[in-house]
Amino acid sequence: MSAGLALAAALAVPVAAQGYVYGRSMNNDLGQCAAGKGPAVRITVTGLKSSSGNLFVRAYPATKADWLVSKRYVMRVDARPQAGSMTVCVPLPAEGAFAIAVQHDANGNRKTDISTDGAGMSNNPGIKKILGLVPQAPSVDKARFTAGPGVTRMTISMQYL
Repeated sequence: MSAGLALAAALAVPVAAQGYVYGRSMNNDLGQCAAGKGPAVRITVTGLKSSSGNLFVRAYPATKADWLVSKRYVMRVDARPQAGSMTVCVPLPAEGAFAIAVQHDANGNRKTDISTDGAGMSNNPGIKKILGLVPQAPSVDKARFTAGPGVTRMTISMQYL
């Protein structure tokens, strides 16, 4: 009986190949990026068009199998956007290769609206349009970075179509 319960518990929490737990989330806590903390990423998000809606910052393992796949992030930080720029702290489960995606859900409907929402990624790769219409996300290779044991700092510039 206990083996069945252990299996059910294991299936309830998806785990990445590296042993990471998928789908964790929290509110923005800059204290997680204080001196002596980590691993974490302190991100300055620039180019936010407004303070309306929601800001979602997701950290993914830097693999093609996980990148931008629904619920395959290892941490999602939810924050209230601030027009212009703001700082977000994303705690990471370990040192290693990750990729960050930032989404400004400008109208707060928790859906991607191409005409109003903004996006940005680690290393600031451009977001191309297919046939000039549909946005295409860059590959994980363009967004990959290595997080060390402490706090990694980066700036991500938002892009609006």
